Amino acid sequence: MDQNSNRLLSLDFFRGATVAAMILVNNPGDWGNIYSPLEHAVWNGCTPTDLVFPFFLFIVGVSIAYAMGSKKNDPALHRQIIMKALKRAFILFGLGIFLTLFPEIFTDPVEAIKTVRIPGVLQRIGIVFFISSVLFLKNSEKNLFKIAVAILIVYWALMTFVPVPGVGFANLEKETNLGAWLDRSVLTEAHLWASSKTWDPEGILGTLPAVATGLFGVLAGLCLRRKDMDAGTKVSWLFSAGVIAVVLGLIWDLQFPINKALWTSSYVLFSGGLATIMLALSYWMIDVQQYAGFTKPFVAYGTNAITAYFLSGLLPSLLNMVKMSTPQGSETGLHSWLYDTLYAPYFSALNASLAWAISFVLVLFLLLWIMYKRKIIIKV
Repeated sequence: MDQNSNRLLSLDFFRGATVAAMILVNNPGDWGNIYSPLEHAVWNGCTPTDLVFPFFLFIVGVSIAYAMGSKKNDPALHRQIIMKALKRAFILFGLGIFLTLFPEIFTDPVEAIKTVRIPGVLQRIGIVFFISSVLFLKNSEKNLFKIAVAILIVYWALMTFVPVPGVGFANLEKETNLGAWLDRSVLTEAHLWASSKTWDPEGILGTLPAVATGLFGVLAGLCLRRKDMDAGTKVSWLFSAGVIAVVLGLIWDLQFPINKALWTSSYVLFSGGLATIMLALSYWMIDVQQYAGFTKPFVAYGTNAITAYFLSGLLPSLLNMVKMSTPQGSETGLHSWLYDTLYAPYFSALNASLAWAISFVLVLFLLLWIMYKRKIIIKV
């Protein structure tokens, strides 16, 4: 493969593996029975599950560097690119809102709109994609690095020094931190995460450092696109940068804890560093050494990543719209009936929940594989 090609097989692989992992952890058979590595940290700390979302935003940044890199030096194209990025951001935001509204929007639209959760995963992806795209087009590589660093420092200062209205002091607790206050003030509790109502893991203020995660990916992508480096040098730089970022994140964790829900600056460094290391290893193994035989299932996921994620959020609701009778004479949704009938009786509680999640990933894979083989790519 041409090392300066505009298509990285390793990036498609990394994207696909990340989305498959995202779907796996989001679709257990029973939310009350999940193996601990497949759960988010209760608050501070980081599990493997907590790495999935920042890995995807990092990949978004790498993709920006590749998709827009050849056009960056022509300012006449910037307006067109920015408008396309804005359109894509709105579509992603809209898809996220639709998933939150479905299926209640068709049965009780007034109530659904009154209580719709405004922040979300797809919404944050859209915002980070747009802001990172504009920053990439309008700034040099050096300035992008400075902006990312400035974001992390400013966010740290806001969260640790600015008094929270109504509380009186800066803090990092779930309901009383500055981000939670801002979400309640701007979006109101009716439009926040239903499991908390008083704070949201994809809230407004936390999207600021999420942009830094996107820029982390942009900088990694720019490194891979460089024509004045051979493949070995690129891998060395990326691996070294990743290790340094992880170490800095762990040091900062002592004062500003690694926390996915708050998307703390230490979390950006820690997760971004690990993502950079993973990308470097994938690039070396797949694109340089050509060990690519195992990648196709993940590439099938990676080429239609947003479609896969959207369907994973839609299918459970669609299944539960189909009602089935239980032995007790009541009705339950098809999703729950399939789990209770085909999985729960034959495995331990934890293994039944995991087996369902794996099956869900494999069923989606069959659809994505057909799309991949027929070269059907749904661009969002």
